Amino acid sequence: MATKIRLQRHGRKNYAFYPIVIADSRAPRDGRFIERIGSYNPNTNPATITLDFERALYWVNVGAQPTDTVRSILSNEGVLMMKHLQGGVKKGAFDEAEAQRRFEAWKANKQAKVDKLKATMADKKELDAKSRFEAEQAKNKAKAEAVAKKKAELAAAKAEAEAAAAAPAEEEAPAAE
Repeated sequence: MATKIRLQRHGRKNYAFYPIVIADSRAPRDGRFIERIGSYNPNTNPATITLDFERALYWVNVGAQPTDTVRSILSNEGVLMMKHLQGGVKKGAFDEAEAQRRFEAWKANKQAKVDKLKATMADKKELDAKSRFEAEQAKNKAKAEAVAKKKAELAAAKAEAEAAAAAPAEEEAPAAE
């Protein structure tokens, strides 16, 4: 029986998430599967991946073929790296402790890159929010100045109208004498 490690589609329209499953290669995409080893949610930023590392490594070692997307997920999670290092141990290139040390160094480097990316994204988001806030403040200030100018014009026109109304009354009063 040829086995595949692949994604099954779940979720609603335009908001899918994918369980990572071990299935017979002849089974339909969303059909029967042997084992569920994780999930992949591309809707979050960055994408959320949960994976049972040991079971994924077991299935890769017994010959299950991952699809292209699952291959990249397994690569990013380190399953394929560990398989590669285990191959080196079997060949006698280095021992198990050295393989574990190399894997931990690779994983720490990978985690540092992810943390740096998340920090950069958070900084960018904060900077965008700050710039939007400053733009809104500038727009509000300009609008307040325009409203103040209009009020001043209306007050001047009202004072002028009162002065004009008062001037004819003063002109009529001396004429009455």
